[in-house]
Amino acid sequence: MELIRPDTRFDFIGKKKFTIWVSTIAILLSIGSIFYHGGLRYGVDFAGGILLQIKFSKIVEISEVRNAMEAIGSKDAVVQKFGGEDEYLIRIEKSSEDLEAMSRKIQASLQERFKGQTLEIRRAEVVGPKVGKDLKKKAIWATVLSFLAILIYVAVRFRQVSYGLGGIVALIHDIIITFGAISLFDLEFSLPLLAVILTIIGFSINDTIVIFDRVRENIKKMRKEKLDNIFNVSINETLGRTILTSGTVMMVVLILFFFGGPVIHDFTSALIVGLISGTYSTVYVASPIVLLWHNHITLKRKR
Repeated sequence: MELIRPDTRFDFIGKKKFTIWVSTIAILLSIGSIFYHGGLRYGVDFAGGILLQIKFSKIVEISEVRNAMEAIGSKDAVVQKFGGEDEYLIRIEKSSEDLEAMSRKIQASLQERFKGQTLEIRRAEVVGPKVGKDLKKKAIWATVLSFLAILIYVAVRFRQVSYGLGGIVALIHDIIITFGAISLFDLEFSLPLLAVILTIIGFSINDTIVIFDRVRENIKKMRKEKLDNIFNVSINETLGRTILTSGTVMMVVLILFFFGGPVIHDFTSALIVGLISGTYSTVYVASPIVLLWHNHITLKRKR
């Protein structure tokens, strides 16, 4: 299936000065949003605490649920609608109390408070502060080690540090943009969103390696051409593949976003932003970094 004609020659690299500004503004907005909100809003997985998803058989006002929580001494509980009008999320931040016992007490109290209807506990998560802290530390290590492994792999595969550096800078760009979107949309950063970050890392670097492989092939065929032109030709030659891969993945994620329900809404929202950023950074971040290294370091060493 041929989406793009073989003789297509869009000047992607020629737009790098403009796209550098686009990336810079996007990164500054992302970092600014994170600082403005005082960091990410961590979920129970990382912050510790209790999360209950409760569905009532009849419609209940949110004020009634809040009053019920206050009556049992949980004034700091966060209550919000989830899905339909008869379903709520109740979240209590980390506490010095026995969280398991507290969770059972809340469930029993709500059953007692709303006797006239059936109350279904759809989800009950209890994470202690120490466990949450340990998960946060492991999440950071997982991301750092994946970066290091990718840098080594790409540098060895292409026998040049610049290719590994280009891939890593593109990934850092994607992660900052995704974190910025999580902060801007006030999404809860939990284990599923960590999975989004790791998915974006894999997706983005795969796309980057495909282009770098074509560049390596074309360098042998186009020895007299400048590296800028070789990158342009390579990006155009792999454009059909990029559109098919990214478009197919995006189609599936959009279906999940619109029809998957509120449970995976945060997951799909972050993934949509990450996929767009990952496709963009392959062309407009990774490639210009390699060219920058080549023009300012590699060529100077040869002189």
